[in-house]
Amino acid sequence: MSEAVFVNPGRMTRCVGGLYSVYLDPGVESSPLSGQLIHCRARGKFRYHGLSPKCGDIVQVAYTENSFVPGETPVQVPTYADISLVSIMERKNELIRPPMANLDLFFIVLSAKDPVTPYLTIDKLTCIAEHNRIRPVLLITKADLCPEQAEHDCALYRSVGYDAFILSSLTGTGLEELSRYLRTELPGKVACLAGVSGAGKSSLLNRLFPGQDRATGALSEKIQRGRNTTREITLVPAVPGNPSSGWIADTPGFSLIDFERFDFFNKDDLPQTFPEFLPYLGQCRYRNCTHTKEEGCRVLEAVRDGIIPVSRHDSFLSLYEDLKDKHDWD
Repeated sequence: MSEAVFVNPGRMTRCVGGLYSVYLDPGVESSPLSGQLIHCRARGKFRYHGLSPKCGDIVQVAYTENSFVPGETPVQVPTYADISLVSIMERKNELIRPPMANLDLFFIVLSAKDPVTPYLTIDKLTCIAEHNRIRPVLLITKADLCPEQAEHDCALYRSVGYDAFILSSLTGTGLEELSRYLRTELPGKVACLAGVSGAGKSSLLNRLFPGQDRATGALSEKIQRGRNTTREITLVPAVPGNPSSGWIADTPGFSLIDFERFDFFNKDDLPQTFPEFLPYLGQCRYRNCTHTKEEGCRVLEAVRDGIIPVSRHDSFLSLYEDLKDKHDWD
């Protein structure tokens, strides 16, 4: 008699050197391991077809009765038992660096002072998020050092439709408001944070999610051999031990520079990544308006009328210059 094969969908939470961690969806009655974090390898077809799993992937995992020890609660699973990653579901989005998939929220951390984050840097990140259908959320840190700048930046990004929060890890300003937001918006979703070095990303994570062990500790001796801990990504539950609370990407070693490859789209896509431009697109005098200098451009009129912030249009002009000579085949 052939042994039973169990299949369980799940969320990829870590990828290291061909070894993968997957949180299996709970409630799959036919799967003895549903609701558990398991470790597995990919089947050979992944290498044959050049497929690379990413953190955040929705995957299918298969295993047999020989993969676990029955009769215990929770069911005990030997590390890297005979459990296989068999398929990756279609991704709704993905980032090149860090390599992640199926993101829902993109927390952009900028500091009001020391260092002040250039608007162009922030707006480049919001554009990348918009193009990938990821919701940007602005987290303005170090408000205790320069409250006026924090208020200005918060008002600026709220005016174009983004959620923005004024925060201080030192005084606790805004942390409860942001915590309420996370309790409402994060369950069932995947989020990551990006910010220039010194913006206070790590301090903020530690204040928002106390008790999380951010050390990437070894899953096995196999991983320890030759691994680079500074570039690994791990999805951790927003509430320790409660995956339904949502997932936060812990990305040690990845700073803002890793997001600066700006080849995700071309100049024709750029206007759609500025949500404040959307009401005016298609209303300009010229059909092929670039929204940079043309007469009768409704976007430029909105800038002159103070509806679209000047800094945002300045970023658009800079990014347009970066993209104007890029072609789909580049």
